[in-house]
Amino acid sequence: MSAPKEATRHERAPLAVADFDHVEFYVGNAKQAAHFYRTAFGFDIVAYRGPETGVHDCVSYALQHGTIRLVVTGALTPDHPVAEHVRRHGDGVQAVAFRTPDVVGDFTRAVERGATAHRAPETLRDDHGIAHIAEIAAYGDTIHRFVGRDDYTGPFLPGFVPRLVKAPHTGFLHRIDHVVANVGWHQMETWVKFYEDIFGFFQFRHFDEKDISTEYTALRSKVMASPNLAIKLPINEPAEGKKRSQIEEYVDFYGSPGVQHIAIATPDIIGAVSRLRDNGVELQSVPATYYDTITERVGNIEEDLAVLRDLNILIDRDDQGYLLQIFTKPVQDRPTVFFEIIQRRGSESFGKGNFKALFEAIERDQAARGTL
Repeated sequence: MSAPKEATRHERAPLAVADFDHVEFYVGNAKQAAHFYRTAFGFDIVAYRGPETGVHDCVSYALQHGTIRLVVTGALTPDHPVAEHVRRHGDGVQAVAFRTPDVVGDFTRAVERGATAHRAPETLRDDHGIAHIAEIAAYGDTIHRFVGRDDYTGPFLPGFVPRLVKAPHTGFLHRIDHVVANVGWHQMETWVKFYEDIFGFFQFRHFDEKDISTEYTALRSKVMASPNLAIKLPINEPAEGKKRSQIEEYVDFYGSPGVQHIAIATPDIIGAVSRLRDNGVELQSVPATYYDTITERVGNIEEDLAVLRDLNILIDRDDQGYLLQIFTKPVQDRPTVFFEIIQRRGSESFGKGNFKALFEAIERDQAARGTL
């Protein structure tokens, strides 16, 4: 693991993006997807856009849990771009949006630095105020959206109407910790450079095939971060191994590079995972032997190890503290997007000590699918 390189942090003046704003999924059935995230993950449905609001070709539901915003959008016509996206990729992330106080400035600087414009800056208005939005292209068919909402008080954005449908249980998830991209062979450095040159981000962590490998597969990863560390974007690419890695499986099923998983921070991972499991969310598991020597590796922790073992929660430590994490299985039919639940107790790493156990669990699923 390499430490951030202070000498390269400010080679390019960073954009003003301050944090994640929301993540938008394009899905085959937005109503059912909204119901899933409400009942399984505890997201409240807070806003809606569709035929009843004057939009006749697609429908969107905005959901919120803590500071996390998700949007699920489905097409109402077979020739709509959302329908084409779903045909190619299945349900997947189309937009990773960042909150910024300067949408026009960030968009202009990004395009001047070589980004491809996807949507020119617009000012959106309704009775709740004004918001600003612009978009640039990223890896595969994914886009980055700049959102300015300092002068907006509505539940999501103009164009959406309030529609509050509370989740049965909420409050156990807090914020987006990081969003992970999978790219193809030898593409990682291209996208590292993209975030350095376009966004002014810096390399926060680096993992190679010595860090992330099993008997059969391997991958490489670099984590790009904003200067304030609120936005972290790991980028994964395959590395040579005996069999097809999870990154290759993802790209094959998704049809291009794309978002592999969204990590959600929680202040209480035991409560969160217990609730998710009760709600029917499928979670990855590791062999019981993982816990036999765990205290030798991570030292003392505050949580009850027996409870962590029962819930299959993984533990790792770095020089700043420790973390607890677990991963869901894919949340759609294709083995593509999944979620991570993470609780940080000082650690700012990504669970390097758990990589082998995690990826062996994923490989067991690959083998069951016949894609390893």
